Amino acid sequence: MSVARERPKAISLTDAAAERVRYLLGQRGAPSAGVRVGVATKGCSGLSYKIEYVDRIDPSDEAVEDRGVTIFIDPKALMFILGTEMDYVVDKFHEGFVFNNPLEKGRCGCGESFHV
Repeated sequence: MSVARERPKAISLTDAAAERVRYLLGQRGAPSAGVRVGVATKGCSGLSYKIEYVDRIDPSDEAVEDRGVTIFIDPKALMFILGTEMDYVVDKFHEGFVFNNPLEKGRCGCGESFHV
């Protein structure tokens, strides 16, 4: 008898990431359903994360509710980001979203792109 394994959550957010998404949605000046996370072919390692506002919900997106925020996952990106934690980091030299992706096999030297 085989036991079906539960699929990991597509994406999760830290408190800092959820707070920043809420702030950005509030400052936008237009209603938004949430933000969409996807990947684009870019950089020396091949893939780069992208985030955009969601004005119209695409029924093929996977919607994830976490910490009071709705994140939509582009279906073409799902297999590259499954189980990823989205964080928001502010330090001396950098401020922005950071993706802690257990599927990543490596990143380019500048940190702009990754590969799985």
